[in-house]
Amino acid sequence: MRHVQSRVILAACLSSAALAAAPLCLGAAAVRAAGNTGGPGQLPLPVQTERFVLKPAQEMIGRVQMVRLKPHQVLADVARLFDVGYDAIKHANPTVNPWLAPPGTRVIVPTEFILPHAPHVGIVVNIAAMRLFYFLPHKPGQPQVVITHPVGIGRLGHATPTMVTRVTWHQAHPQWYVPRSILASHARRGTPLPPVVAAGPNNPLGNYALHLSYPEILIHGTDRPAGVGRRVSHGCIHLYPEDIKQIFKLVPNGTPVRVVNQPYLFAWSHGRLYMQAYGALQDDQRPWKTDPALLTRLLPRQWISDLTRTGQRIDWQRVRRLLVHPPVVPLPVSGRGAVHGGLVATLVQNRLPVGSAWNGRTHLPLTSAQLDAILAPRHAAAAPPRSRARRAP
Repeated sequence: MRHVQSRVILAACLSSAALAAAPLCLGAAAVRAAGNTGGPGQLPLPVQTERFVLKPAQEMIGRVQMVRLKPHQVLADVARLFDVGYDAIKHANPTVNPWLAPPGTRVIVPTEFILPHAPHVGIVVNIAAMRLFYFLPHKPGQPQVVITHPVGIGRLGHATPTMVTRVTWHQAHPQWYVPRSILASHARRGTPLPPVVAAGPNNPLGNYALHLSYPEILIHGTDRPAGVGRRVSHGCIHLYPEDIKQIFKLVPNGTPVRVVNQPYLFAWSHGRLYMQAYGALQDDQRPWKTDPALLTRLLPRQWISDLTRTGQRIDWQRVRRLLVHPPVVPLPVSGRGAVHGGLVATLVQNRLPVGSAWNGRTHLPLTSAQLDAILAPRHAAAAPPRSRARRAP
């Protein structure tokens, strides 16, 4: 028995006109097939997206995948299914309507990551990537394991600070003691909050919270999963409910926490230099697009030596284009000439990846059958927004 494993090669748009429209040209896709065991014509299962065993000096993890949308499925649904954030999947699919794409639409799932340039110890949060990495403790000689999840971060005016801190204590089913500034803000908008929000399904902290030595900043869950991967909080770092439950159990008190702001990352992998561009946050004042020294300082001397040894050079023209249109997936930026290599995405089954912390339940108040019955008159049209896709507080 065989099935076809499809790999879609997405050529990077190198013309300025194409770049103005989108960083990746889906229309230039070509399909490459390779035989594997399994049912005839069946797509491969999605690969692990959350837990990785690192090899020595490994700086890039995961693999970019692609799925076809199911009926009534929107980008936020695919994001949670594959444990990526909303903004990341939206930016990886700039031509796909996040709420009205028809069934069968191909969606890039950005599940390949360059690790933050920080010590691989404890929790590292890259707020530019809106992603958390937990490097599990390990003994000398044992492989390093990293667990990664998307996070929501502070909105404009309430930015999540960069910092070095630690986990001080765990709190299950927390009450939310609303800060005075938030009480005042809601009062001005005519949406007053009680001074204390009880534990339960409507608590913005979710079911679990990690308190830090940095005052008023927590790592916690959420009652609105669609806000993960967005700037929606008042400074705290929040995760999908299933992800915070896992982190809550794994992370001991005293674990170091480092929050960094790294919108552009480089890694040496497969004999080439790769760049992952998330784009600078709106309130990041560093002149990324006008000061090349900011990027060159990110390149260790060893990588420069590797480029010289292999006869490669950095394609700075491509680097500049990735600065302007960040595709949020790693792309090669070095070669022996102009770099034309595009993104390779594996077309996989649209289902929960193995090893996921989630059980796949949507937590909607209706069953799937009831929802289909309600939406039946609209089947000829594209899927409407799902009821859970509400902006987080």
